Amino acid sequence: MSISKILAAGLMLLTLAACETQPVYGPRGPGQSAGYTDERLAENRYRVTYSGNSITDRETVEDFLLYRSAEVTLQSGFSHFTFDTRDTKAHTSYYSSFVGGWPGWRPRWRGYGWYWHSWPYDEDVTTTAITRYEAYAEIVMLTPEQAKDDPHSLDAHEVIANLGPRVLPPPPPAH
Repeated sequence: MSISKILAAGLMLLTLAACETQPVYGPRGPGQSAGYTDERLAENRYRVTYSGNSITDRETVEDFLLYRSAEVTLQSGFSHFTFDTRDTKAHTSYYSSFVGGWPGWRPRWRGYGWYWHSWPYDEDVTTTAITRYEAYAEIVMLTPEQAKDDPHSLDAHEVIANLGPRVLPPPPPAH
């Protein structure tokens, strides 16, 4: 692969990376693809999700889901929780760059539609996979007495203490 092809592929990756920022723990706002959501399903049950961006690894997405589950538990007046269901899904997109054929690439009309054509046919195609992870769970919140009988229950205070340094919630708004 020539230097110009390597530079073109590198430029494409830098452009894609510039579109994403480091994962930040926080709610998912309107029009955003990353962040957490939660929905109350019953007095002691919530559905919690965390969606990462293209640079958020699976472990971070799962840590953010666990941390948010602990926050929801404490905010609801409970001390422990357990997962009823939990899963992490990977959504992979593929982006391709066509290097080596420029300026030979150009659209051409054929009787039934447009297509891309280049001459000669020796261009390289660089395809990059971009994976975004989304973790979701239904949590059941428990009192200390209920948690004693459930070996899978988690203490929300311990989860926040252990994951807090890695999660780094956003600072409070300035007044």
